[in-house]
Amino acid sequence: MSDSLNNRSNGRAFNQIREISITRNYTPYAEGSVLIKVGNTHVLCNASVLQKVPPFLKGKGTGWVTAEYGMLPRATQERTDREAAKGKQSGRTQEIQRLIGRSLRACIDLKALGEISIHLDCDVIQADGGTRCASITGAWVALYDAIQNCVEQGIISYNPIHQQIVATSVGVVGDKAYLDLDYSEDSNCESDINVVMTSNKTFVEIQGTAEGETFSRSKFNELLDLAELGCEQLIKAQLDCLGLKEFTIKT
Repeated sequence: MSDSLNNRSNGRAFNQIREISITRNYTPYAEGSVLIKVGNTHVLCNASVLQKVPPFLKGKGTGWVTAEYGMLPRATQERTDREAAKGKQSGRTQEIQRLIGRSLRACIDLKALGEISIHLDCDVIQADGGTRCASITGAWVALYDAIQNCVEQGIISYNPIHQQIVATSVGVVGDKAYLDLDYSEDSNCESDINVVMTSNKTFVEIQGTAEGETFSRSKFNELLDLAELGCEQLIKAQLDCLGLKEFTIKT
């Protein structure tokens, strides 16, 4: 194996995630606002509380959590056009924002929300791989703060979030498994897997693709073990930014 594969960016070990920073209350207007930095990937996650639900839920006494995802034109090394200027979202954008929405809905009792919606806007300011994973991890904190805001205002009686949600990537580069791929690794990997996991150590979603070579069941198990290790660190980062030793709901 070449030295370039043994020595990752910033001298990280194969099982080491990038430096994590989660800043709450980043903007003054959203009910929940978080800037999450995972290495050089930076995502602004804003949670907005809306006193309405989609038409298919109207009158059913249940709430909704949904998400939108976007990348700013100069989040990458070369400028990309805004999708709004093109008149439509790309398939990639639609797939990612649906993933974020599904992931966040897995952590909350929607019936306890009543007929309100929480809309998560995840905007990538700077991209260096793992933007969907950073969006999910940061959006959970924004959602938590938005729900707590609803409780404090008496909109709902208690916080119906029942577990944490985080996400990380793993992959095979040069026949070796790595945790939390940055762009240089992701663009050269033989396989790439995004793992969305709960604080109860259950999976919300696993997205895996063989980019160059197929991977074995044993390698897949190795990658999942790495992902679990990374998710444990992300769960702790969420708790640390909230000032909690463990996840509990204040009723």
